[in-house]
Amino acid sequence: MRRKTKIIFSVLTMSLLFVAANAPVNNKYFEIAKNLELFTSVYKELNTNYVDELDPGELMKLGVDAMLNSLDPYTVYYSEQQVEGYRMQSQGKFTGIGAKIQKIENDFMILAVNEDAPAQKGGLRPGDQIIQIDGNDITDKKQEDLAAILNGAEGTQVKLQVTRKGSFKNKEFLIKRSEVTISNVPYHGMLNDNVGYINLTTFTANASKNIANAYNELKDDNTNMNALVLDLRSNGGGLLREAIAICNLFVPQNELVVSTKGKVKDRDKNYYTKKAPLDLNVPIAVLINDHSASASEIVSGVIQDLDRGVLIGQRSYGKGLVQNTMDLGYNSKIKLTTSKYFIPSGRCIQGVEYDENGNPVDIPESKRAAFKTKNGRTVYDGGGVKPDLLLPNPNKIPLIKAFNEQFIIFKFVNEYIDKVGTIENVEDFHFSDWAAFTSFLKSTEFNFKTDSETALEKLIDNTKEENIDVSQLSKQIQSQITSKKESALNEHKEIIVDKIEKEIVSRSYYQAGKVKIGLRNDAEIKEAISILNDKNKYQSFLK
Repeated sequence: MRRKTKIIFSVLTMSLLFVAANAPVNNKYFEIAKNLELFTSVYKELNTNYVDELDPGELMKLGVDAMLNSLDPYTVYYSEQQVEGYRMQSQGKFTGIGAKIQKIENDFMILAVNEDAPAQKGGLRPGDQIIQIDGNDITDKKQEDLAAILNGAEGTQVKLQVTRKGSFKNKEFLIKRSEVTISNVPYHGMLNDNVGYINLTTFTANASKNIANAYNELKDDNTNMNALVLDLRSNGGGLLREAIAICNLFVPQNELVVSTKGKVKDRDKNYYTKKAPLDLNVPIAVLINDHSASASEIVSGVIQDLDRGVLIGQRSYGKGLVQNTMDLGYNSKIKLTTSKYFIPSGRCIQGVEYDENGNPVDIPESKRAAFKTKNGRTVYDGGGVKPDLLLPNPNKIPLIKAFNEQFIIFKFVNEYIDKVGTIENVEDFHFSDWAAFTSFLKSTEFNFKTDSETALEKLIDNTKEENIDVSQLSKQIQSQITSKKESALNEHKEIIVDKIEKEIVSRSYYQAGKVKIGLRNDAEIKEAISILNDKNKYQSFLK
């Protein structure tokens, strides 16, 4: 094996040296050849002489990942084991068991199962903790390792040892893998007598066709329907062609919707709507938030730039980069950024500043370039699409943010659902056992930090360095903060109950039920209905 490895390295080195020898010293290709030779030499020496046994594939992937991490966060290498995950992201389907699994406090928990997927048919349910896979303990596994283990060829079986709160301690489930399809339009329906609603979760294949079908069904079944809410909240994007096709449903034929521009000018391209639209006149409200990205920003940005509808919610994520996927051989791929996209006003949505986690940072409009919509309204580039009606994001509230990060509501529902069982229907369900939730909260080690606490800690640290005594003042402030934190639970009760209801309903009625029950308490939905039902108010946003 070692002899074979040395032969391969020798061939690679000779090839690289030949390229280097025949390239001018200052030529870029010489630098490429030289550094490839150095990389190959390091890789060879590590595999041959390093004191511990190494996995060559894992070692190479670490090197590739480190190289790509120095670029933008969207240029990604997919190893052979990760290709199934890529298929799920781009096509909305993959071969596996159809369960969303998250490592929470060193335990692998099933957060959700897809309807009619192998996991659901085999008896697994959210709240189950996976202990072993095919007889192997998974305690030390990483989150990303699990997908590679659970995904596999259609028809093959995987044995899971699971523990479930209240029902049993340990039980084995034998799950047969199959192709899992994730619906990109999990729910559509009427919000009232005249306003229709369509939820789009991802821009995978046939997204535009599914939206068109949902819209036509709403129109056929509801003769009074004369307005539409398109929900793109937390939609991370997907296929560019589907974004263009969805724009085509509501804007005129032959309209420029997106331009892409990159290093290779011959590849720059303008994208126009090609077909006759589905409906040019229906008033539209598009809902977005800070997790609406990429293709979501194309659709919402086009609707805004062409003054075709009203945007409601929070500024979108700010991803204006285009990726193309290329095969590398051995069933691996690379998805790399090749260009930026520009919407009809000429602006690019890509963020220009990032935080320590690589996420775009919202910058003031004074740092952004101004552009004009079709009707002459001023809009800005520099990161994300700003809604016409900007509303607060409940997930930014410190208490709610802490609940999300610590999976508090998920953990509570695990216990609650074991006591009450399944619910009969979505429409009539209301969570009313607030005492059970507050009691559960007291039994946990839950704690959260407010922005004021963070600022106070920073103040105390600074004053210590400057020998200033603020102990009495800090006690007074902390007392007020503690009092405020204690009242936060009741202050945000409506938001918390909404999240509990959605989690409970999702256990029996999956994503469609979760979306449906969430609509009745949704502040952004209420604003959308109010705007769409008032013609003058709707037009005032577009002037």
